[in-house]
Amino acid sequence: MAATLVDLTHQVTTAMPVYPGDPAVLLEPALTTATAGVNVLALHLGSQSGTHVDAPYHVDVTWPTLDGLPLERFTGPAVVADLRGLEPRAAVTPELLAPALERAAEGTVLLLATGWARHWGTDAYLAHPSLSPAAAEAIVAAGVRTVGVDALSVDPTPDPGPGDPAVAALLADLTDEHDHGTADEPSLAAHRVLLGASGGGVIAENLTDLRPLLAAQEAGLPVEVSLFPLRLVAADGAPVRAVARLG
Repeated sequence: MAATLVDLTHQVTTAMPVYPGDPAVLLEPALTTATAGVNVLALHLGSQSGTHVDAPYHVDVTWPTLDGLPLERFTGPAVVADLRGLEPRAAVTPELLAPALERAAEGTVLLLATGWARHWGTDAYLAHPSLSPAAAEAIVAAGVRTVGVDALSVDPTPDPGPGDPAVAALLADLTDEHDHGTADEPSLAAHRVLLGASGGGVIAENLTDLRPLLAAQEAGLPVEVSLFPLRLVAADGAPVRAVARLG
């Protein structure tokens, strides 16, 4: 039976969802056949736009940049951890990953199937499950250096708060008046563990629906994944065309 290719990449479109604070995405004509004889698209986007990979440099300027990683980090046999059914903002523990990690080995791409891709383009997408630091440590201990997830991040994404600036300002004033503590900064603990692994790790985020991969895995078919990024110099990450090969 011929192998099946599955696209795991979100379409890149103007005003597509991005991590809070990241550059907005804009696609617009730079040249057209009507005026220049050719069509050329102008792109404005961040290195973390859409389906992308993070390099270690993303969280530490002393760690490898994207172009300092071997190509082997971006492809390999995949093991899919079935994490569907978790509550919003739930922590993924080592125990939940144990069945997948038992099948993982050096060179394995571990994919985290939370089911959160179904919320793409909605506020609920920001309330995804995330890896506990202990779970990230277990992944590294299993020899895995490449992790992908069908959600915005492997760490918790901060709640952006009310969309109405007036409401946000009122809540900030109330916080200043009644809460004299200092709010914690968003944690990137899982990023630091995975990307800081010996030899440098890679994280792929915003993958699309992983259910076909789970079905193939349950049927005993081999699953391979490619996550090759744009060849950006000294970059923290880059968009990818993520593709799975089933069978």
